[in-house]
Amino acid sequence: MSKLRRPTLMLAIAASLSLGLAACDRDAAAPTAAPAADTAATPPAAPTPQLGSFGFDAAGMDRSVAAGDDFFGFANGSWVKNTEIPADRSSHGSFNVIAEKTLADTRAILEGAAADTQATGEARQVGDYYAAFMDKAGIESRGMAAVKPELDAIAGISDKAALATALGGTLRADVDLLNATNFYTDRLFGTWVSVDLLQPDRNAPYLVQGGLGLPDRDFYLQGGRMAELRKQYQAYIAQVLQLAGVADPAAKAQRILALETRIAQAHATQEETNDVAKGANAWKQADLSAKAPGMDWAAFLAAAGLDKQDDFIVWQPKAVAGISRLVATEPLDVWKDYLAFHALDRAAPYLPKAIADARFAFHGTTLNGTPQQSERWKRAVDQSNSAVGEAIGKLYVEKHFDPATKARADEMAKNIIAAFAKRIDALEWMSPETKAHAKAKVEGLTVGMGYPDKWRDYSGLEVKRDDALGNAERASLFEYRRNLAKLGQPVDHSEWAMLPQTINAMNVPLENRLVFPAAILQPPFFDGAADDAVNYGAIGAVIGHEISHGFDNAGALFDETGKLHNWWTAEDLKKFNAAGDALAAQFSSYQPFPGVSVNGRLTLGENIADVAGLATAYDAYQLSLQGKPGQTLEGFTPDQRFFLGFAQAWRSKAREQALRNSLLTNVHAPGQFRTLTVRNLDAWYPAFEVKEGQKLYLAPEKRVKVW
Repeated sequence: MSKLRRPTLMLAIAASLSLGLAACDRDAAAPTAAPAADTAATPPAAPTPQLGSFGFDAAGMDRSVAAGDDFFGFANGSWVKNTEIPADRSSHGSFNVIAEKTLADTRAILEGAAADTQATGEARQVGDYYAAFMDKAGIESRGMAAVKPELDAIAGISDKAALATALGGTLRADVDLLNATNFYTDRLFGTWVSVDLLQPDRNAPYLVQGGLGLPDRDFYLQGGRMAELRKQYQAYIAQVLQLAGVADPAAKAQRILALETRIAQAHATQEETNDVAKGANAWKQADLSAKAPGMDWAAFLAAAGLDKQDDFIVWQPKAVAGISRLVATEPLDVWKDYLAFHALDRAAPYLPKAIADARFAFHGTTLNGTPQQSERWKRAVDQSNSAVGEAIGKLYVEKHFDPATKARADEMAKNIIAAFAKRIDALEWMSPETKAHAKAKVEGLTVGMGYPDKWRDYSGLEVKRDDALGNAERASLFEYRRNLAKLGQPVDHSEWAMLPQTINAMNVPLENRLVFPAAILQPPFFDGAADDAVNYGAIGAVIGHEISHGFDNAGALFDETGKLHNWWTAEDLKKFNAAGDALAAQFSSYQPFPGVSVNGRLTLGENIADVAGLATAYDAYQLSLQGKPGQTLEGFTPDQRFFLGFAQAWRSKAREQALRNSLLTNVHAPGQFRTLTVRNLDAWYPAFEVKEGQKLYLAPEKRVKVW
């Protein structure tokens, strides 16, 4: 039920495939004579792209804008002007277009399962989970009864040892598989079980900071807009408590906000959280009490099922120590009020309309500017995916993922990996010693395309058709226990941390592995009928991006075995870091609002991956031509189509509140600035006749070449 988002090194961004043949190779063959007949058989018509005549939405361009002054506007300006953000969304773009289609496809699967009264096994679980959330009348009639046992348990906490037991009992590892990007859990601490970054042949539990209801520490500590948001958050806390019948809600809301502010003061910053070296803290169980006193760790770990675990990776040690201290120093009654509010806030989507609507009004509208809540079926799809996602994914792949698409995607990934290896060979600034390690890392890359080789088993999960909140709580606990079961077991390199129906992709540096879910392999990222140049610019750049994550400022710290290990010579690392500094400065110069800049340091890993990924995809596209000149289509040269395909993949617009929040917490730069990655590729300049004096022009020596 809570959302624990992992750091960049564990997750990633967008993704995946397509190796199309040249457009001229897709012409229909000449009709052949039909046997024993005088009439000629007409062959099937050649497939047509979903966007435009060659896979690109040329109507979405604004040709009144010079590419060299505003490439995002040139490629997407008309789309931006003419596209309204859906009322139930805080942003809209290429990812959202695919997401809406995938939601509809998944809805059909879930509604079919829910209607099948004879279903058994996972099909029954999937259908019952969806049906329980869709049962508005039943949820309304049961009122607050579903959350009452948890509230009663919180009210019964009598001392700090019991508090530690309650906190440990609610520790969870339920990652948001659909939208994972950064650390975030509203539980006091979060955990996940994954490969030990110091000993990659084993699994370890990672302990991370949590406990905030607002997205980040800065929301509690900054003035201006944040001060007003805190007032609205306090009012929301009071409203939730009042709806639950809690006495004295206004005073308790004030104390809860004060406690969360103290938790925020203990938190690490986003930049610190995304620093792998600062996160690699191996603690023994005894270190928790010694280095983070205040919490009754024995009670906490026993309730969490971790009392037999001796080793932990503590990602933000100062935050863990600071939060633990607060457990001892803050009044017990305030902690109980805090726990009651967060239990209600987490449960709200599964409770009667009044409290569910109140939750959306704050988290959706106030925080992100989204005026309208998504239709219930969309929320039901999301909730079902979070709980039984791979069971749904198995059905999704059967219905919506063509094996031919997977084969072409695998081939394209191989080509782009080969192109990246050639780029390493061509690096003039890197020593042979460091190159050898880099090449070994590329050669050892493994790729998961479309769906996992082995599906999760949900047979131990109880799903009831009349218990939406209970289903969510049991699913969360089931996932947590599934993670704990990995401790002491061999590392399973086949496990995915994303669902096939996820519009995303990832690089797992700890395993030197790439993952590309099936759902990302749709237009505008990949279209089997589209021009190769567009496909390489869009999905090819995303494949290159994920490869490059193994060599960004975080991924480059891991060797070919997945171990956190410095394989660089001092001089090579100095040159690499200098290029990163230049790229960070470049992105920090972009201002979405006057006086408000992109955080080039926070977004550095993603920006490195974009630069290297786009350059690698361009190389791979050139290699695919095999020395033959590409065709000009509708006046666009192959290079122009390549870069336009990239720009269209990142077309997006966001509501002001959501964009401002993203600048503080998101490790990705906004789409309009990611598009400007093209400034660093020499081939972009002649493709669009970009000249010195234009706004986006960079002198050759200012163009950042990372890989």
